[in-house]
Amino acid sequence: MGKSGTKWRIFSYFYLFKADAMATFIGDYTCRVDSKGRVMLPSAFKKQMPAAAMDLFVVKKDIFENCLVLFPMDEWDRQNEIIRSRINPYNKEHSRFLRGFYKGTAEVVLDASNRLLIPRRLLETAGIGGEAVLAGQDGKIELWSSELYNEQAEPAHDFSQLAEKLLGDPDRNL
Repeated sequence: MGKSGTKWRIFSYFYLFKADAMATFIGDYTCRVDSKGRVMLPSAFKKQMPAAAMDLFVVKKDIFENCLVLFPMDEWDRQNEIIRSRINPYNKEHSRFLRGFYKGTAEVVLDASNRLLIPRRLLETAGIGGEAVLAGQDGKIELWSSELYNEQAEPAHDFSQLAEKLLGDPDRNL
C-alpha cells in the first residue's frame, strides 16, 4: 500500500472515531449562575462527553423555545452540515434563515473549574438569572431559567399522546 493508501486509512479511522465519539446528554440539573454569568457544567454531563472531545461549545438562542442551547463542537459541526445540505446562500429566504440561525451565537470554553462563561446578552435574552436548569437533549444541552423550565412540564397524558402520535405507528417511516 502506497503513501496515499496509508493517508486514506488514517483519514477513515479518524472519521470513524469521530462519528463514534458523539456525546449523548441525559438528565436535567439545577445550577447557579454567578454574577459573571458562569454556569457549572454538571459532572454527569462532563462524564457523558467522549474523552477526545474538546471543552469547546457553541451557545445560541433556541429556535423554538425561550432557552439557550449548548452544542459541543462536534454536534455544532453536524448541525452545520445539515444546514449546508439544505440551504442555498444565494436564495434570499435561505439567507434570512442563516442570519437568524447564527444571530447571537458565541463560542464558550469550559474552564479548569468546569464552568462556562455564558455571554450576558444571551442570558438576558432567555430570561436566565441566578438559577438555571441544564437539560440534556441527546447531542445538545438546553439552558433554561428554572421558573420557565418548570412551567414547561407537559402533563403525563399529553406527553403519552404525543409519544403515540410520533412513535406509535411501526410502519411510519422515520
